[in-house]
Amino acid sequence: MGWLARQYGLSCDNVVSFEVVTADGTVLRADHTRHAELFWALRGGGGNFGVVTEFEFRLHPVGTRALVANVFFRPEEAADALRAWRDLIPVVPRQATLTAWVGTAGADEFLPPANHGRPLAALGLVWTGDPARGRELVPALPAVVTPVAVRVQEMSYLDLQRIEDDVQGHRFRRYWKGHYFRDFPDPAVAAFLSRAGDEPDFLPSVSLQSYGGAVADVPDEATAFSQRDTLVEYVAAARWTDPAEDSRRIAAARALAGVLAPYASGAYVNVLTDEGQDGVRRAYSAEKLARLTAVKDRYDPENVFHLNQNIRPGATS
Repeated sequence: MGWLARQYGLSCDNVVSFEVVTADGTVLRADHTRHAELFWALRGGGGNFGVVTEFEFRLHPVGTRALVANVFFRPEEAADALRAWRDLIPVVPRQATLTAWVGTAGADEFLPPANHGRPLAALGLVWTGDPARGRELVPALPAVVTPVAVRVQEMSYLDLQRIEDDVQGHRFRRYWKGHYFRDFPDPAVAAFLSRAGDEPDFLPSVSLQSYGGAVADVPDEATAFSQRDTLVEYVAAARWTDPAEDSRRIAAARALAGVLAPYASGAYVNVLTDEGQDGVRRAYSAEKLARLTAVKDRYDPENVFHLNQNIRPGATS
């Protein structure tokens, strides 16, 4: 999943073939005609079936420019704006991926100092292509109340891809919880903006990213990747450095995601953490899980590749 998915599909939708080393050391080429079931499973089934040593991708002309826009609100004033943002998802051009975020603001220069260290909500978009066309959409980002700040950044596509890179990122401890939503009803809007918890200093930031477009064009049965009818993906992402805070940080992330769980339709396998088989069942339908298990039985019956969101062989599932 990335900034081009709404235009050109998921990365896995654009794989033409894989070179794979299976559990017994066999080197295979998997594509639509050779080892077709393995090819199907590798596109969304994680590292359960072998080690991919080569990808062959279908390419697309993208260009070199991008735009990122965000409108910032106090969370308690953002409900109407977030509902309007939600309703834009089906109608914006495919070059636009809509984003939303709620968290604790840093000391960024573009924010008024009174908002530094305070809860803020951001509604925005990422546009890949001519920034001038992306700027035309910025007024559509809801401003029902006066925003705290507006930030529009033109950048290269390369800089967009590395905007959150951190060469010291390995020093952080991390914990994620995620959901998929086929729709995002008003009670979910309120729960997302509340970001409420017993220990506010330990709450993670939460975010939404829009799906649709080319992601939804592909029939669900075409790949192991599932739930293509998703409207938005939600992630509660905790990050900290002190091991003494582990239990409190993790509990806060679980509680925050738990408030939204009643509205969720599933989860993206890449944001599962410690859910075990319950998480795997949230990521795949029963029919897909049965098909994935059959592929596992053929290519890794001893479950050599198990340090993952594990598709268990049939004998152990």
